[in-house]
Amino acid sequence: MLKIAICDDELKELTQIFNLLNQYKTEKNVVFKCDAFSSAVELLDTMSRQTYDVLLLDVLMPGMNGLTTAHEIRGFDPAVKIIFLTSSPEYAVESYSVNAHYYLLKPCTTEKLFPVLDKIIIEKNRTEEMLNIHLPSGLLRLPIGKIEFLEVCGKKLMFHFNDGNIKEIRGSISEFEDKLVCKENFLKVHRSFIINMEYIQSLNVRELTTLSGQIVPISRLLHNEVKEAYMQFLFLEKGVE
Repeated sequence: MLKIAICDDELKELTQIFNLLNQYKTEKNVVFKCDAFSSAVELLDTMSRQTYDVLLLDVLMPGMNGLTTAHEIRGFDPAVKIIFLTSSPEYAVESYSVNAHYYLLKPCTTEKLFPVLDKIIIEKNRTEEMLNIHLPSGLLRLPIGKIEFLEVCGKKLMFHFNDGNIKEIRGSISEFEDKLVCKENFLKVHRSFIINMEYIQSLNVRELTTLSGQIVPISRLLHNEVKEAYMQFLFLEKGVE
């Protein structure tokens, strides 16, 4: 079920968008849950405890505006689709810095909003799996398919992503080993490293190189197991003959 949040400080706008979503639900015969917020603070507080698939966010709000709010949200949720709503196009370029999904000018209408929702629902059917991590500060969601490898250094865990970004948290590799290696493309290659085999470029006896150029050591005791697992992965997933 799609989960949608609306955030707008103007009650009239908030009500209009909420009604449009209900109209869409009826006309398209789809099921989704919708929550409305009148302030960014209220929205962020709720998002520290639960996730949304889509966020309809007003740009021009008093206090914390929509762009600042989006930057903060991207710190813990890279997956939520952010649709900016505003009466001014001047922030359109800046909206790309938070990977905004769409930028719609008010007033919001069926002609503007419905095609966007249609595309999102299609994409929802191909939603990538997320790794949900509960931290003292709230919930952190990481796209599993974009994790290149996981590294542990002391009490720090570093999730390396295929775009070069790194998300660092406190923890042990054992906390996530079962959640990752149960998937056919993840493999523990060293006591301190779990690799996503989708991103292996090459490997030898001592180490492997990822597609982004990172060097990951391979345990001497695990080398034969790693090589066999990777060849099997290539045969099954890549069609290597």
